[in-house]
Formats: sequence, structure tokens, C-alpha cells
Amino acid sequence: MMGMRKMIALGRRIRRRLFSKTEQDPAPKPALSAANLDELRAALRAGNSEKYGGNPLISIGDFTYGLPEISLLPSDDTPRVTIGKFCSIAPGVVFLGNCEHHTDWHSTFPFNVFLTEHAGISGHPFGKGDIVVGNDVWIARDARILSGVTIGDGAVIAAGALVTKDVPPYTIAGGVPAKPIKARFSHAITEKLLEMAWWSWPDERIFEAVPLLQSNDFNALHDYYTKKIKDSLRQ
Repeated sequence: MMGMRKMIALGRRIRRRLFSKTEQDPAPKPALSAANLDELRAALRAGNSEKYGGNPLISIGDFTYGLPEISLLPSDDTPRVTIGKFCSIAPGVVFLGNCEHHTDWHSTFPFNVFLTEHAGISGHPFGKGDIVVGNDVWIARDARILSGVTIGDGAVIAAGALVTKDVPPYTIAGGVPAKPIKARFSHAITEKLLEMAWWSWPDERIFEAVPLLQSNDFNALHDYYTKKIKDSLRQ
């Protein structure tokens, strides 16, 4: 097993390979083989720990990469931010927790934050609830995710989007404010993908199925699930 320093260094190297492209090196190179998945998992976890300092209000699933800015202000109702497994988060993404200002008050300025005499005024700033991001979600560069939002499994958030409302699973959303652009798949395929929940499979099955996951041959993927995953659960 690697020491913590080596894990952090590996995590940084992985991020450089994911986010640094040149004309001579147009595509990121794999950082590890499938035989070293535990090291990859540990390296990404170490990077998250280095960034967020073990904040109990922030939970990030295995193999998710990218280090978004997460703004959570101390309060009695500070929301949680939960991000699932295998998510791809680009640079510049920001999660805004309890950062809302009361537009129905006569002033939006947080006097209670800056003046001790008025520190007893509560509820400003505030949040609208937890932020929940599902599994296998891609959030593109410079997107903003507001409090109280749930982004479903397999969703895609376009670059520069301002997400103020829930995004259904396997839906592409974009714009300011973000709205659904289109479904990635038919309703029937979406339901089957959610049933398969490939991100919850054992590691060896996930990475055996990588050629199927990185393709658009749904029938082949579903056949694999039926034979290797679903049938084994019945036994």
C-alpha cells in the first residue's frame, strides 16, 4: 500500500493527465492499470481529503475526479453536499450551499455576519437544502450548482450552466438558469440503466465491462448485466 504522500502525489498526477492536453498529447493517458484500482481509489480519496479537510458535510464517492469549489457557511442548518461514484467534474465548477440572500427582506446585505451587535439575526445567508449529485454524472467547466438541487444518475450539466432545479437521471441540462435540453436515451433504456446501476457492481465486473460501458451498444451491456450480475444475485 502507498503512503499518504504518495497517494496525494498520484492523485495530482492523475488530475494533470485528465485536465492537461497539448497538441502533441491530445488525449489523457491512463494513469494506472485495472490491477491497481485500489491505488487509484485511494489516490482520489486522498486528493479529496487534502482539498476538503475531511469535512463531514461533504461526501464524494469512489473514482469521482475533479475538485470543485464547495461553499458552505457555518450555520445551524448548513446543507450537505453528496456526490456519487464515477462522476467527472471539470475545473471551475462551484457548489453553492447556504449562500442565498433574502430578496424579500428590505436589504440583502448580511449585517448580522459583520456586526456583532446584530449577530442574533438568524437565517441570513441561508440555503434551500442539501445538494445531491448521483453517480456517473458529468459536470462541465464553470457550472454552478445551487442549494436544494438533486442531479440524477447519468445526467450531464453543460459548461457554464446555473443549476437551480433538479435534473432528472440521464438528462442533459444547460443554460442560465439550467433547463433540460434532451434525454440521453429513451425512457425504456433509462429505466434499465437505473436498474442495472453499474456503479454499484463489484470492481472486477465494472472493469471487465469497460468496453461495453464506453460504447453505445445497449443490448450487449444489458446482456452482460443479465448474465454476470442479475443472474448471480438470484443464486
